[in-house]
Amino acid sequence: MSAESEESNDVESERPGDVESEGSIDAGAAVAPDTIDRVDADGSVPVSRVCERLREVVDPCSAATGSNLDIVEMGLVKSVDVDDGHVDVEMRLTSPMCHMVPYFYEEVESGVGDLDGVGSVELDTDAGFEWSEELMSEGARRKRQAVLDEQAARYEAERSAERHSDA
Repeated sequence: MSAESEESNDVESERPGDVESEGSIDAGAAVAPDTIDRVDADGSVPVSRVCERLREVVDPCSAATGSNLDIVEMGLVKSVDVDDGHVDVEMRLTSPMCHMVPYFYEEVESGVGDLDGVGSVELDTDAGFEWSEELMSEGARRKRQAVLDEQAARYEAERSAERHSDA
């Protein structure tokens, strides 16, 4: 494996929730339409395109709370490596008790595997001890907090209405 044929992306060292490849791609940034399904001259898919596809995988726990955050903005994607058509994705779990691992395998392998230039996909997950909220993108933290604030306000309004109806 030559250094020229391997494209690697370790996202730990940079901004939380951002995936670095071919420059910086912020978790919330729009992607130019001309990059969709583009392959490199050597026939392999660019890391940036893999990351675009990973942004389509919604974290089920965030969906359950109404936030609908993807695995990139959640800071769950640790690294992406592309080498001669093989894509290796390292992913953090939010908890050692995560029951969504089969979902992540299915979504990542099918979503990334459908890209032109991808021959195989491997997803590796950690034991669920590395992730923290600091790994989320700033936009994801704001969105999550807005949902929590809205839920708290609704709860307080309902409680207030109940107290007034009991009086």
